[in-house]
Amino acid sequence: MLADECIREAREDDIPVLCELMKELGGEPIQQEDMRNRLSMVKASLTDTIYVYERDAQVLGTLVFRIRENIREVSRYGEVCILVVKSDVKRNGIGRKLMSFAEKRALELGCKSTYLISGFGRKEEAHRFYLELGYEITGYRFVKAL
Repeated sequence: MLADECIREAREDDIPVLCELMKELGGEPIQQEDMRNRLSMVKASLTDTIYVYERDAQVLGTLVFRIRENIREVSRYGEVCILVVKSDVKRNGIGRKLMSFAEKRALELGCKSTYLISGFGRKEEAHRFYLELGYEITGYRFVKAL
């Protein structure tokens, strides 16, 4: 990384830009109070962390990372829950740096691999990106609303 860039844990003063980044995923916008609640929940969690990529004192991307326990194999996995880069700076290596950071973090925490879930509507851009990074499509996610 360059001297003027870093990946760090998200702070309360990042809330406005985190709300903007989440809008880039599509769906409903996140209000600042909702994001504040999410940050509080993550700070209390032993397995979840929100990171931001910052360059020249500007947050340009975010990564939500989680550790998953695998009881069947008695192992751990790193899960990339959310990866977002501001649209006006995409294709400049920020997503790759965040994914590399997640993989290194997973290794540091004793994980055997990393994984992520990505929606069908993101095939053209996101899925191609993950495949280029060496990720494989291994199945489907089934969801039932309650």
